[in-house]
Amino acid sequence: MTPTPTPSPTPAPTPVAIEEPALIPNPTVPDLVPNAEPVPLPQGPAADQGSTPGARGTTTADGAGALLTYTVVEGDAFFDIAQRFNIPVQLMLTMNPSVPGLGENIYIKQIINLDWTTTR
Repeated sequence: MTPTPTPSPTPAPTPVAIEEPALIPNPTVPDLVPNAEPVPLPQGPAADQGSTPGARGTTTADGAGALLTYTVVEGDAFFDIAQRFNIPVQLMLTMNPSVPGLGENIYIKQIINLDWTTTR
């Protein structure tokens, strides 16, 4: 009969200290007031950021160079037009009450108002 070898114990691994990441506190939440007055949208003159794939139309300006209108061309999107002129979409919709819905139905040669002091 052959003797059974005695198993040798496996050495225990040395524990490695893992540094816990620092906890980031939650941001403070402002007190909510039901039915509070909404914060007004920023207003100011339109600033042309340059033609983009969704806003390639032409503009008209007054004698001082302030942008007045934009003419829609094929492939334009209302959101992209608002971005091109650095105007919040909500303000563009307010300035253009003739644009239906949320601006998803604009058409070629439609005139979009860029003058924040008037509506079209």
